[in-house]
Amino acid sequence: MENDLRAALITWLDADPALAAINTIEEEAPLSATPPWLGIAASASVDWGTKDRKGREVRVALELESFTDLTVGDAGLLGAIERRVLDLPPFQQGFEVASIRFLRSRSEARADNRRGALLEYRFRILEPN
Repeated sequence: MENDLRAALITWLDADPALAAINTIEEEAPLSATPPWLGIAASASVDWGTKDRKGREVRVALELESFTDLTVGDAGLLGAIERRVLDLPPFQQGFEVASIRFLRSRSEARADNRRGALLEYRFRILEPN
């Protein structure tokens, strides 16, 4: 289910016109892409379910790399990413979303006028009925 979630999340984010300023949205950090780019930095899952349905709690960290020397330079893009993630439809191929929760974020200045931001979410998902 974790891999299904990762694929659905990338497809969902890539289809949002509000994120059109992002050059590439990939499952992993792209090897060569001009910022801004967005990728899944990491994910991990643990057992989470009900008496009659298997499920997983999946934590996904998304990384945005952008060109800016301002701490608020990518704030609009980060807000659009957060809104889109939290709006992921519950019924997906291979799983059903029970809940999505924002956990934490981190931002850092990087070399060559780049800025990195990490957004971490918790998804509780169930196998489909």
